[in-house]
Amino acid sequence: MERRYTAQDGISLYFRDYPTPPDAKEETAVLCLSGLARNSKDFAFLATEIAAGDVGPPRRVICPDYRGRGRSDRDPNPMNYTPETYLNDIRHLLMALGLHRVIVIGASLGGLLGMGLGVATPPALAGLVLNDVGPEIGGAGMDRIIDYLKTERRHPSLEAATAELRAIFKQPGWSDEDWRIAAAATFVQREDGLYHVDWDPQIAAPMTKGAPIPDLWRYFKAVTRVPLLALRGEFSDILTDETLQAMAAAHPSAATATIPGAGHTPTLNEPDSRKALYDFLSRCDRRTGGSDGH
Repeated sequence: MERRYTAQDGISLYFRDYPTPPDAKEETAVLCLSGLARNSKDFAFLATEIAAGDVGPPRRVICPDYRGRGRSDRDPNPMNYTPETYLNDIRHLLMALGLHRVIVIGASLGGLLGMGLGVATPPALAGLVLNDVGPEIGGAGMDRIIDYLKTERRHPSLEAATAELRAIFKQPGWSDEDWRIAAAATFVQREDGLYHVDWDPQIAAPMTKGAPIPDLWRYFKAVTRVPLLALRGEFSDILTDETLQAMAAAHPSAATATIPGAGHTPTLNEPDSRKALYDFLSRCDRRTGGSDGH
C-alpha cells in the first residue's frame, strides 16, 4: 500500500505499508530503513515476504523514502539532508501510525538511524538489524559513495544504467537479474526519456561540507539492551571484519553473519541473509512475546 505523510516542516514524504493477512496474530512491526541514496524499493521482496509470514510470523512492514529520495519531496534547503532530520521524520511517521515499538532493519545509513532511534526513543526499539554498517566506517568506501552521490547521472536506457552500476560497485555474488533489480531501484525514467538517479544529488551537500562524524560507538552501546543482528558483505569496504568482531564483543547477545559474495550492502535476498533474519526475528519474538505491531 502506497501512502504519504507530512513532516514537521511541511515536506511531503512517501512510504510503503505492507499489512499482514487479516487473521494474523499481532506481532511487533518491522521498520525498513534504506541506505543513504536508496529508497523503499530495495525492500520490496523482503517486506512482502515478512508481511506474508515467510520470514517468521507475519508482521506489518513500513518502508519509508527519506526526503529527497524516491517518491518523497526534495528539500529546498539541502543542508536539511542530515541524520538528525531523517530521524525526526521517522519518529513523526511512527507517531502518525501509532507504532510505539518496532524492529528496525537498517541498511548502511538506515542502520545508523536505527541506532539513533535507540538513543532518541529507547522504548521504540524492539530489535535492530545492522546491514553492513557499524560504529566505525571505512574511509575509502565513504569517499566512493560521496563521489557517486553528488553527480547527476543520466542514461539513455536501463541497460546503460545497469552497466554503470556494475562498473562502480563490487558485488561478485550478484547475478544479471540482481543487477537489473538494483538498477530499477536506483534509476527512474523522467520526462526527457532518460534514466536519472532516484535521489536529489544535493543529499551529499552536508557531507561535502566536512561535518564531523559523532562518536558512533556511543550510539552502538545504547542499543546493547536490544536483540541485534549485524550482517557484513564479504567484500564490504564500509564495514570491516575487525569492526564486526568488535561489535560482537561489545554486545552481550549480538548475532553476526558475513554474507558470501556480497559487497556493500547485501540485498537481504541472499539465502544466508534470509536464514539469519528468520532466526533473528524468532529471537525477538521470544524476547518480547509479541507486541503492538498494528
